[in-house]
Amino acid sequence: MALRKPMVAGNWKMNGSLELVEQLSNAIKNVESIDLDVVIFPPYPLITSLVASGIATGSQTVSENQPGAFTGEVDAQLVKDLGASHTLVGHSERRSIFGESNSTVAKKFARAQQVGLTPILCVGESEQQREQGQTEQVVAAQIDAVINELGLAALKDSVVAYEPVWAIGTGKTASPEQAQHLHKFIRDKIADLDSDLAQGLTILYGGSVNEKNSELLFAQPDIDGGLIGGASLKADSFTAICESAKRTV
Repeated sequence: MALRKPMVAGNWKMNGSLELVEQLSNAIKNVESIDLDVVIFPPYPLITSLVASGIATGSQTVSENQPGAFTGEVDAQLVKDLGASHTLVGHSERRSIFGESNSTVAKKFARAQQVGLTPILCVGESEQQREQGQTEQVVAAQIDAVINELGLAALKDSVVAYEPVWAIGTGKTASPEQAQHLHKFIRDKIADLDSDLAQGLTILYGGSVNEKNSELLFAQPDIDGGLIGGASLKADSFTAICESAKRTV
C-alpha cells in the first residue's frame, strides 16, 4: 500500500440532486486528506455543481467518438472542459444494459486519455461466468482489450476497478479473500509485463461495499480502495467508508 494512495470513488448512477451535491460535498470535505483521493461520479447535469463545490468529479461514461452527429452522446473533451478529472469506462451496467463490448470500452478509454481524463476501467464477471470457472479469463480479456488497443503504458495513467457483477446492488459481497484473490490476479497479470507499473497501479473493489465491510476489504494488500454505489448517496455511510480507507495507509 505504501506505493499507492487509497481512493474512494462514488458512483451515483442515475441518482442525485442539487441538494445531494450540497449535502455530500460538505461531508466529503471533512474526510478528504493527503492520504486519500475521493472522486464522485454523478449524472452529467450535476458535474458542474460538484466541480464548483471543490470535489474531484468524473463522468460515468464518455463517448468513444470525436464530436459529431451522435445525438445523446457526450464527448470526453466537454466533460474535461466542465472541470472533471476522471471518467468510468466499462461499468458492468454499460456493458450489460447498453451492450458495450470490450473493444468499445477500450476506445472510450483511449478517448478519455486523449483529452486528459483519468479513466477508471471497470472489469468483472457475471454470476454465470463465475460458476463456470471463467472469472480470470473474462477479467483478463477486459484488460487485454485496452492493452491491445493502446499498449501497456496506457495503464500507467489509469485506475482499475474490479466489480464482480453478481455483487453489484445485490447485497452480496465477495469475501475479503475472494476479492483479494482477483486483485492479486490483476496485479500479477500486469506485473508479468511490467512490475513497476503493476506495483503503482491503483485497483479498487466494487460490489455492495458499505461501512460494515469496507475496512476488512480495504485491509487486503492489493485492494486500494473502493468504487461505491448505493452507499455513496448517503453522507454518513460514504464518509465512514472513506475513513476506513484512510486507516489502511
